[in-house]
Amino acid sequence: MTSGSKIRIERWCRWLVAALCLTASSAWAFDLPELMGLLARQKNGEARFTEQRFVRGIEGPLDASGTLSFQAPDRLTRRTLAPRPETMTVDGNTLTLSRGGRTRTLTLDSMPELLGMVEAMRSTLNGNAQTLQRYFRSTLTGTPDKWTLDLAPIDEKLAAQVRSLRLTGKAGEVLGIEMEFIGGDRSVMVITPVRGAS
Repeated sequence: MTSGSKIRIERWCRWLVAALCLTASSAWAFDLPELMGLLARQKNGEARFTEQRFVRGIEGPLDASGTLSFQAPDRLTRRTLAPRPETMTVDGNTLTLSRGGRTRTLTLDSMPELLGMVEAMRSTLNGNAQTLQRYFRSTLTGTPDKWTLDLAPIDEKLAAQVRSLRLTGKAGEVLGIEMEFIGGDRSVMVITPVRGAS
């Protein structure tokens, strides 16, 4: 065998190994069904949150903090403790808002843009990719240990108000939500799960 043939064979082998490695990494890439499977294992959860809302025309962020709780398949509660107490509970198609001793109840399907916002969170927590993709185009990046799920609204009414949502997390836990609204407003939420609550 000539030295030229040897070099060609070595190059071919290197190319083959590289191609196999690329194929293997693609085959094992972290995808949406895998993420949804991890999230669906958490049937219940509780967490603390801090949120900063950046509003055009207002200097500095508006801060809020409180607790979140989720009970599969469709009950989600946000209790804001600061700057003032208020509670928002979504149970099925019913949204209940409580503030200052007053309570108001709405149906989500009467407010399609709000329904889409709720489903972004609820469907993700529930691991329901079918419902999530009814309202959003999704792009998942990262690994099970550190993932980012970018959501772009499909629904016209929702897209008229919300530019994008970005959820970040680890395994079956959502640890952050960033929302960008049409007009430039933005909110950033940091979520700290309460261990042993699920």
